[in-house]
Amino acid sequence: MKLLIKAPAKINLSLDVLHKRSDGFHEVEMIMTTIDLADRVELTFLEEDTIRINSQNRFVPDDQRNLAFQAAKLLKERFQVKSGVHISIEKNIPVAAGLAGGSSDAAATLRGLNKLWKLNLSLDELAELGSEIGSDVSFCVYGGTALAKGRGEKITQLPPPPTCWVVLAKPFIGVSTADVYRRLELSGISHPNLPAMVEAIKEGSFEGVCDNVGNVLEEVTLKLYPEVAQIKDQMQRFGADAVLMSGSGPTVFALVHHDSRMHRLYNGLRGFCDQVFAVRMLGERHTLD
Repeated sequence: MKLLIKAPAKINLSLDVLHKRSDGFHEVEMIMTTIDLADRVELTFLEEDTIRINSQNRFVPDDQRNLAFQAAKLLKERFQVKSGVHISIEKNIPVAAGLAGGSSDAAATLRGLNKLWKLNLSLDELAELGSEIGSDVSFCVYGGTALAKGRGEKITQLPPPPTCWVVLAKPFIGVSTADVYRRLELSGISHPNLPAMVEAIKEGSFEGVCDNVGNVLEEVTLKLYPEVAQIKDQMQRFGADAVLMSGSGPTVFALVHHDSRMHRLYNGLRGFCDQVFAVRMLGERHTLD
């Protein structure tokens, strides 16, 4: 038996860091939404008690460092599963980009193996397991749009944001999330207005969403990587309605209402940036069908 599951990327419409916790992680408040840029995860049932994984992308590990492998291993051990799985990942989401590609692959693996191995777990149970793998995995299990707190594992569902284009550009660099958090100076940072963003999403106000995008990690990454600042400047020059870095970067995204401006942005950015995408926000949560 084979299953093919989409693993969509996410962007942060808002990302705030409150303080460093006693467990070494940071307390965060984020508003995330899934977008129509997705990896494809194929799961093949194996009779033998093993986990095999492969990806054609040389930057994606094919061993226990891979979050999808960790997801399968967690389910096998927690529920004494004696059969196995072959996991094949077709990468479309850029690696180390601030788009939760690895976390989404892990979440897709959890949802798929729940069906393949007949575990009958709920989305809530899968999300709780996902929090043991990585901070963004819980959100990626659910998909849609949500307010995430704690390390990112405390999820409150929000309605879909207003419809618009999302133009993403990733320079040819990778960013270490741990390094960015390590360099973040919490004193004196300007915090985004999360309540205003939640209200704008609930009201379906595109202008309200654009007015309230914010990411406290952006300043750190922009200082470390001038290429990211350059992309942000270009997007603003090409007339984006709002521009923000996603996660710890280096991907920058623009929110654009009109098709003509989206094409202008997309074509303009292709001139000096390898990985450029124009997609929509998905808005809807995943279901266990």
